[in-house]
Amino acid sequence: MSRQKQPLDLTDVSIPTHVAIIMDGNGRWARKRGLPRQAGHRAGVENLRRVIDACVEFGIKILTIYAFSTENWGRPESEVRGLMRIFRRVLDQELDELHAQGVCLHHLGDLSGVATDLQKKVLHALDLTKDNDRLILNVAFNYGGRAEILHAVQKMLADDISPDELTEELFSSYLFTHGLPDPDLVIRTSGELRVSNFLIWQAAYAEFYGAPEYWPDFGREELYDALKAYNRRERRYGLLSEP
Repeated sequence: MSRQKQPLDLTDVSIPTHVAIIMDGNGRWARKRGLPRQAGHRAGVENLRRVIDACVEFGIKILTIYAFSTENWGRPESEVRGLMRIFRRVLDQELDELHAQGVCLHHLGDLSGVATDLQKKVLHALDLTKDNDRLILNVAFNYGGRAEILHAVQKMLADDISPDELTEELFSSYLFTHGLPDPDLVIRTSGELRVSNFLIWQAAYAEFYGAPEYWPDFGREELYDALKAYNRRERRYGLLSEP
């Protein structure tokens, strides 16, 4: 039996447009319960549904999740295979519901190193949901912040962009997040305080929130706590506070 949602007071709470989450702690969540790491990854995927629902409820317009980094290929082969199976299952089982909910899926990263069948599933999901506008869900899959910057530079060189033309706005237009505002709030679960090569250009002035919970335990109430903490921050963008 699912728990009834408790009402949360959003009065005077400024909702960030773009929230990015480093979903950390699946393996430790599983180990704490005497379960294999794959059980933690499955629990993490199941939890994503709760967080997406909460984002829609709170009025967050863009959610970016760090699903699989370029460095994650270095994990044990059995774990990587298991993660790929989970990604396939999520696309098969959750896509229609996400589409019905008005979620627009974007991919951040490089699909060229991903199995052909999984590439096709991702591209189908992007095409199916491209006109939805209730929530943009950016999935950083086979993604690394440094790789993204190198990719942008390579594209600019191929387009013969001269040094005199280069601006921050032009550079941003070559990133995977082109056309989207930078994140206002970056959340990392499991108590870790590292950005781990995630949105290192876009998050330059984002507020950072470290949540103590492992990702499978980070739900609606925990996201609400992060929003409340965000509202206690003063975003100065390198300037001074007003007197």
